[in-house]
Amino acid sequence: MSEKSLDQQLVETSWPLTPKERNWNSRSLFIVLMVAASATWCFIIGEYVGYYLPIGPGFFAMTAGAMIGMLLVTLAVVPTSTRFGIDSIKAATPQFGTNGWTITVTLQYLSIIGWNSLLLIFFGKSISRFLNVLGVGDENLATIVVPVATVVACVFVYIILKKGVTGLERVSFWLFISIVAVGIWLITMLLIRQGDALATAVPAYASDKQLDFQYGIEIGLVSLLSWWPYIGSMTRQAKNPSIAAGPSMLGMGLPVPVLSFVGLASILALSISDPTAWLTEVGGQLFGALALLFIIAANLGTAVAGLYASTVGIKAVPAFSRLSWNKSLLVSIAPVALIGILIPNWVFDNFGTFVAYIGVFFAPLCGIMIIDYFLLRRGKISIRGIYDTGNKSVYRYWGGFNPAAVLAMVVGFVTYTYLLNPISYAVKEPFPILGASLPAALMSAVAYAIITLLVVKPAGKGGYK
Repeated sequence: MSEKSLDQQLVETSWPLTPKERNWNSRSLFIVLMVAASATWCFIIGEYVGYYLPIGPGFFAMTAGAMIGMLLVTLAVVPTSTRFGIDSIKAATPQFGTNGWTITVTLQYLSIIGWNSLLLIFFGKSISRFLNVLGVGDENLATIVVPVATVVACVFVYIILKKGVTGLERVSFWLFISIVAVGIWLITMLLIRQGDALATAVPAYASDKQLDFQYGIEIGLVSLLSWWPYIGSMTRQAKNPSIAAGPSMLGMGLPVPVLSFVGLASILALSISDPTAWLTEVGGQLFGALALLFIIAANLGTAVAGLYASTVGIKAVPAFSRLSWNKSLLVSIAPVALIGILIPNWVFDNFGTFVAYIGVFFAPLCGIMIIDYFLLRRGKISIRGIYDTGNKSVYRYWGGFNPAAVLAMVVGFVTYTYLLNPISYAVKEPFPILGASLPAALMSAVAYAIITLLVVKPAGKGGYK
């Protein structure tokens, strides 16, 4: 069987990959994950942190939050995904049940649609600004270019992903070079040209130092929790956790705060986080235009990784499991194209709320998976049970759902929204000390463990020993 046909066979199903079928080493995985993490949404993340913190504390808070968030995601998904060659959705089956995909796939699908809509709309804005630099049109050009460019990008991503994971790996190497170059250049230009302004900048919403710092940590943390839908579909290409753990933490954990530094610095010094709006002023017409091209490439790289992950997840849904890979790709891409055409500005206007809701749902999800795998099961997972959907499946629970997971998610939701209002960002104690995501993950984990030990395990459900 040819390499291409084997690859197509692997990506057209959510069945586990065998060790022989997993050929990504640490370097390959690191590059793919770094490209996935390096996109212009980082600039908006930095902008939101810059509303509360100056440059030094802001970068430190983002980095701390990002690494904590990535640690939660890595512990939740990577041990199971690399051990059995499965994606994030299947890795959550032991906790949520054989029909629990209705919860996890929904979260994955909505999250990735949101992020990729943001990316591809930014892609369109970058193209519009690039045309402006070349002397074509004015700022009003974006109203036409953004929808058209979004559709063109969706077509481009579709063509790349028709080759499945091979297409993803090949495009990532070249995007890796582009992203590193443009990131270093942007940071250097900001520090050289805007150093004095950065030193004296005062954040717009600064109030209490401890509260502001916690806002910065929380924004960094929830931004990295959003990698839960992505991480399994890529780390399952590695043979074991030792290969995947380092690239997961460094490849996805560090690029976000590093590139977010660009948005943080520019909102503080220039009162705007979008580099497409100031690149030519800071770097000149030529270098500004080149940097815009690199930003365009970076967005496409992350969009490719995200839509690959969502398509693998969709294959876990019975209604889509028999669809061809190409048709499943269309199911993933179509909503992104529609948002880019119909409501592109709505995505940007509600970014803060969208990021907060990532924490609302994915922090409890990670807490549940971590405590179940490491404490309650001690790593004992049945791969047969994950794929057995019959009434006698070890993970059938009650009607295919584990009530412990459902109730624990509710506990986490209530905990998070009590501590931090996702819409107004109003907070209650002890948010200034603990944030919202970590307490939500902890409370969900505790609730899950209690219900499991008192109800699920005594009932002989879930394969607990």
